[in-house]
Amino acid sequence: MLLPCIEKITAPNPRHAVIWLHGLGADGNDFVPIVPELVDPIWPALRFVFPHAPVRPITINGGMAMRAWYDISGQEIAQRQDETGIRASIGLLEELIAREIERGIASENIYLAGFSQGGAIVLAGGIRHAQLLGGIIALSTYLPMAEKTDAEASAANCSTPIFMAHGMLDPTISHALGEMSRAYLVQRGYAVDWHTYPMAHQVCMEEIADLRAWLGVRLA
Repeated sequence: MLLPCIEKITAPNPRHAVIWLHGLGADGNDFVPIVPELVDPIWPALRFVFPHAPVRPITINGGMAMRAWYDISGQEIAQRQDETGIRASIGLLEELIAREIERGIASENIYLAGFSQGGAIVLAGGIRHAQLLGGIIALSTYLPMAEKTDAEASAANCSTPIFMAHGMLDPTISHALGEMSRAYLVQRGYAVDWHTYPMAHQVCMEEIADLRAWLGVRLA
């Protein structure tokens, strides 16, 4: 089942794609406004794909149904993880990657981006993906199923550049948990570009500027 998506193309005939996953309770519209802020006119044509997560009940929110990539059972999000839900969403991400390849985008020109829950899926899914990717962008998030990384990570993406950014005042996913995930990846040889900002669980203009510079180097 291919997820419904919102798509934005920066110029005709794109040969690069960014698949961007939203956070808990949002939908694909959430990061559409970032495109004009982020994209440099000199970049090659890009297709941005903003999928809508499936609707599911969320335990921590009293079982209320909302768009989410996996269930969250308590405040300690790195504990008692919904591994079944996480793996199912990694499978949905794989389908989106496959569609971009079918549409003529080389896998090494595909970038995975995500915020919060969406960032957790692109981080876990990106390092497991069997073909080389252009890069992974993980904002205000952490690495789920970290203890299974060594057994499941793909050699194809062991040197794929990773942009991680986090708010130092984040009450939802602590800065400490993001820092732990970064350290865990760096210990395993991943090239993580780490940025922190004096913000809560959100995105700021300085972060977008830093991401623009990071992407610009890779799209040059």
